[in-house]
Amino acid sequence: MTIEDQISDMITRIRNSVMVKHEKVSVGKSKLNQNILEVLNKEGFISEYSEENSENSEIFSNLSVKLKYFEDGSSAISGLKRVSKPGLKIYVKKDEIPTYFSGMGVAIISTSKGVMTGIEAKKLSLGGELLFYVW
Repeated sequence: MTIEDQISDMITRIRNSVMVKHEKVSVGKSKLNQNILEVLNKEGFISEYSEENSENSEIFSNLSVKLKYFEDGSSAISGLKRVSKPGLKIYVKKDEIPTYFSGMGVAIISTSKGVMTGIEAKKLSLGGELLFYVW
């Protein structure tokens, strides 16, 4: 089964796993997903991620994402919201990069220099495709 939108699939899997307090979640492996997970790891929303080895590693490979929880049992990820979709791409200029939840949330943007947060993109004066918000 092919997945049309890998980013939405990954976000939905993470959101659903957080809701039921799973420790790990498996997402499809792609270069874009790895870059997004690297940003989420750097920002402290997930603990770590690694490549999963399966029997058919030549055909299908996945990434195992370890979700981050605090001592009181609450998750580091309160919510995820997809903005740009395959049917409607949303691009922002360097001056139009939004802040989410008054800076409590993070905008994830795909730029010409790679996937980064909105704050990093502003510092580098880069615009790009607004992928999603995480808070």
